[in-house]
Amino acid sequence: MPAAPNVFKAALANKQPQIGCWMNFGSTVGAELMTTTGFDWLVIDGEHGPNDLLSITDQLRVLHGTTSHAVVRVPVGEAWILKQTLDAGAQTVLVPMVDTAQQAEAIVRACHYAPDGIRGLGGIGARVTGFGSVTEYATTANAQICVLVQAETRAAISNLDDILAVDGVDGVFIGPADLSADMGFPGNSDAPEVQAVIEDAIQRIAAAGKAPGILTFSLQHAQRYLSLGATFVAVGIDTFVLATAARSLSAEAKSLLPKT
Repeated sequence: MPAAPNVFKAALANKQPQIGCWMNFGSTVGAELMTTTGFDWLVIDGEHGPNDLLSITDQLRVLHGTTSHAVVRVPVGEAWILKQTLDAGAQTVLVPMVDTAQQAEAIVRACHYAPDGIRGLGGIGARVTGFGSVTEYATTANAQICVLVQAETRAAISNLDDILAVDGVDGVFIGPADLSADMGFPGNSDAPEVQAVIEDAIQRIAAAGKAPGILTFSLQHAQRYLSLGATFVAVGIDTFVLATAARSLSAEAKSLLPKT
């Protein structure tokens, strides 16, 4: 039995736009709820969400077999956490703060078995192989692993063409919040200077044959990014969606109270 096809990777390669959402609760119940919402991909956030390897694994179990593809954002681009995340069953990883082609090359190698990389074969005893039941996993997995790197600094934008030239990088995700801060506009990713860099980066990524991705809270921005060629666009974070809806509901309910 070979490794399961990565439908998300195939969609990106075919330039089929995928709409996603972040998951920051670190909760299996929250993850299960999110699988009912229709998003094409959901990020299990190991960088800013309260997650460890066990909670990531539990959420991978919840998303398995649903129509929402699990993208795991690891906290750092280190080989050890990438290997553990893949052995836990992830097919797609999102790696923050990748500034150079050398970093991207090391990440790709950590995600692939020899001769293409340095990923260890200990997965035979792990969830990813069905604890040894997926007998052809080691010989078929490389083609199904999707590696997404985040460009979040001026250095990353400066080195973007070199990063895009790295074989095995499937997509580049623009991190607007950190990029805007690094450009001198903290908390203001809508600044015209930042938006100009983002739009240029999306077009360069698409022109290189890679998948451009981004997170935005604005559907207007999402539409523009999609028109520029972005193929994986996230439009919210579960914690923020709940907080916004709950605050609005609370305010509306309190407006019903008699005026004193």
